[in-house]
Amino acid sequence: MGALELLHSLRSDWVNRATQSLARGAVLREDLRTQLERFFDLLERSTDLGDPAWLDSILSVWATSLTQTDLEGGASNISRFLREIFEVTYQVARENLSEEQASDLIGDMIPIFGYAFEQAAYYEIQARTAYLNHLLKQTQQNLEKIDRQKSDFIAVAAHELKTPLTLIEGYTSMLQEAYTARQPDSPDLMLIEGINNGTRRLKAIVDDLIDVSLIDTNLLTINYQPLWVSQLLTVLEKEQEKNLKERNQKLIIRPFPGSTEITFGDPERILQVFRNVLLNAIKFTPDGGEIIIDGRKLPGFIEITFQDTGIGIAPDAQAIIFEKFARISSASLHSSGKTKFKGGGPGLGLHIAKGIIEAHGGAIWVESSGYDEIKCPGATFHIMLPIRTSSPDERLSRYLASLTKFNTPIEGKNS
Repeated sequence: MGALELLHSLRSDWVNRATQSLARGAVLREDLRTQLERFFDLLERSTDLGDPAWLDSILSVWATSLTQTDLEGGASNISRFLREIFEVTYQVARENLSEEQASDLIGDMIPIFGYAFEQAAYYEIQARTAYLNHLLKQTQQNLEKIDRQKSDFIAVAAHELKTPLTLIEGYTSMLQEAYTARQPDSPDLMLIEGINNGTRRLKAIVDDLIDVSLIDTNLLTINYQPLWVSQLLTVLEKEQEKNLKERNQKLIIRPFPGSTEITFGDPERILQVFRNVLLNAIKFTPDGGEIIIDGRKLPGFIEITFQDTGIGIAPDAQAIIFEKFARISSASLHSSGKTKFKGGGPGLGLHIAKGIIEAHGGAIWVESSGYDEIKCPGATFHIMLPIRTSSPDERLSRYLASLTKFNTPIEGKNS
């Protein structure tokens, strides 16, 4: 008898034995007997034609039938299932055939089952990969949903806080004016000034939260106007003179190519970027330190650098300092304070700076050899601002063009 006849003679006993053996721990708990009969049919066809690929169809079905528990486990469930089927085949052959026939049949079955094991592993890997991709996609969707909810909360909270803050600020100013006019020596003026200071700080945080909300929803509006980087840096220096004096720090602004040339951007927003970066440098530079603002003109860009002699930034922290609410625990000392050494804060300044610069079509990044409070390696922030010879706002461009035309002297007449 040939291998096909020997195998066919074992069919009834094989199906009964395999069903009993696999009923408890089967991967496919429904229609197990039908599945095993289908497997045996394909096994006979593979033996008859000498092509084990006939088993692919049922192995593929078994792979797609794996449950979530099967996919989450580390074991190869289909391979285990096939191993038990092979053991049943071996036992049934030994019990129903002569020793020589059984050996010949098992010898013919080994290549077929070897192929089945290989394909089973392939199909199961595909099924696990698809499952993991599905989980990753679900996780990503959940994270995006949480991020949207957080952004929505920030936007709502910021706008809801802005109205009562405006009222507090207005009434406090009225009280201050009244006391100053009637009781200029009243000790209550100090209390009112304290309320004013607290209100201003809270208002600044609310404004930052609104900016974060605008950046996250791609609604940040850039008001393109003519600007000169050198002028913005001069305003910045005067604005931060008090803070620098309190920390006994020296600010050096070096003239560099491109800084005095006209470009188009949002002067208020670019000044906000410079302010946030400089305040960060002041905060993490020890008293008596030095901050140098320099730059250069590149093809299509002006690069502005802020270099400090501060405590530096660890490599792993450099990747996250531009994220919103990012705070480096090792570099945080105080619960709050914009310019106190290692002062804490909400962690929004650099995130806002990045959003504004990217909205202009530029880039911002930091370089630092590491974090060290003793050696103070410092950090250098790079800001790449696109050079624009005209405003992207067509209405502004037409208006500026009309002014230029109006101010141009007419040939042949005295200007």
